[in-house]
Amino acid sequence: MKTSRSASRRFCGVAGPLAGLALILGFPSAGSAQLRPLSPLDWYAIDAMRPISIGVGLGTLQNQPASLAGTQGDLLELGRFHLVWWSGRMGIEAEGTLYRRFEDEVVLRPPAPGTDPVSGSARTDAGDVVASTVIRLSQPLSRFTAALRFSTRLPTTSDEPGLERDRTDFFATLAGRYRWGRVSVGGESGVGILGTRVDGVDQLDVLTFAAFVDYRMGPVTAIGTIVGQDDVHLGATRGNEDLSEVRIGVRAGDRVWVAATAVRGIARFSPGGGLLLMMGIRR
Repeated sequence: MKTSRSASRRFCGVAGPLAGLALILGFPSAGSAQLRPLSPLDWYAIDAMRPISIGVGLGTLQNQPASLAGTQGDLLELGRFHLVWWSGRMGIEAEGTLYRRFEDEVVLRPPAPGTDPVSGSARTDAGDVVASTVIRLSQPLSRFTAALRFSTRLPTTSDEPGLERDRTDFFATLAGRYRWGRVSVGGESGVGILGTRVDGVDQLDVLTFAAFVDYRMGPVTAIGTIVGQDDVHLGATRGNEDLSEVRIGVRAGDRVWVAATAVRGIARFSPGGGLLLMMGIRR
């Protein structure tokens, strides 16, 4: 199966530097065509009051639709990373995935123009990369915290594998969180301007949303999150479908931390289930 060489060159050259409330139900079974929505704001990096936070990990997702490829299958993400640098009220954030491997299991429709057909080989590509600027609007460690985020999803992928769009996306979101005792609740919502691969449709405007509740028990925090995007139209633009998923996870540690998150898709083009693992350090 062929993989575009231009993706590797673009990825190596990337540098960068953007709702509702729900109780999380249910669990077993499961983080852009789009494969994942914009990740929620990292409140833990804001709370840590340390200049640098670095996280790395991997993910495995089952029954993941790949709209542009016209298939559904299992997705392996290696080299997931999350970097945050804070100075005063402003933070610079970068996150993404270095490598994706997708196994076609079910053919749903013919591939989009410019996308490789099913060949019996795995589809491989670089993952998406998002660069963000975060502005904290409240005092550190306040009971109520608010922040603005401006993000750009960079075109680090290729069109041929059909796992993502080789297009640039822009996001602007407002986030808030309220804490009392061991419990925190919060949300984030805003707009996204997404590039498309559909002739005659240069961009698509979407509503992005996230809501969470967490419970802290000493160094361990249990977290429930719902996250997604919706273009608020009845029809769907191929490669830019609505996405939403429930995430239930556990995070342990402060300066050195580990996190495990179960994912369950609740929209047609989100994964059936999966697991995300991360570990990191703050300095």
